[in-house]
Amino acid sequence: MSETIKLHVVCGPPAGGKTCYAKKLASRLGALLIDSDIATEPVVQAGMEAAGLSADDRDSDRYKELFRDPVYESLFRLAAVNLVNLPVVLAAPFTRESQEKDWPGRLYERFMVPVEVYFVTCRPEVRLERMRSRGEARDAAKLNNWSSHSESVASAPPPFDHVLVETSSENPGE
Repeated sequence: MSETIKLHVVCGPPAGGKTCYAKKLASRLGALLIDSDIATEPVVQAGMEAAGLSADDRDSDRYKELFRDPVYESLFRLAAVNLVNLPVVLAAPFTRESQEKDWPGRLYERFMVPVEVYFVTCRPEVRLERMRSRGEARDAAKLNNWSSHSESVASAPPPFDHVLVETSSENPGE
């Protein structure tokens, strides 16, 4: 039986362990899992190609201008339709949002259910190894410019109540 209907948001840097943690959390809670990469990747790739851009670009200003907000809105719509019946675990970077003090309150106002945010993080060298190991084309730009990428990723915990999840010692492939 699922717990009280609640929105559980799992956010953090790429290769930090969000998907692995979110899968375990959803299983434990009897919740629906909505992961940004799983839910939107084919549409984003097709759209990028249609725009004459690399299907694997996830770091350029153009990608962010075209897809960031629509991807997140799609996730929120999927969450809204399912929160009527069961708890939802939503996994995505939410880099900007996780640094906005009022974000959990805005989520509550939108969904009208309790919200719990989990900030998933690990040591930079662990993220680098995970990113290399997963072999995703969308990570190429990050790996080619690791120091620049690493500096640009929000590593500070959110400025609001949250659950900090340190995954450095976990194997996300398990």
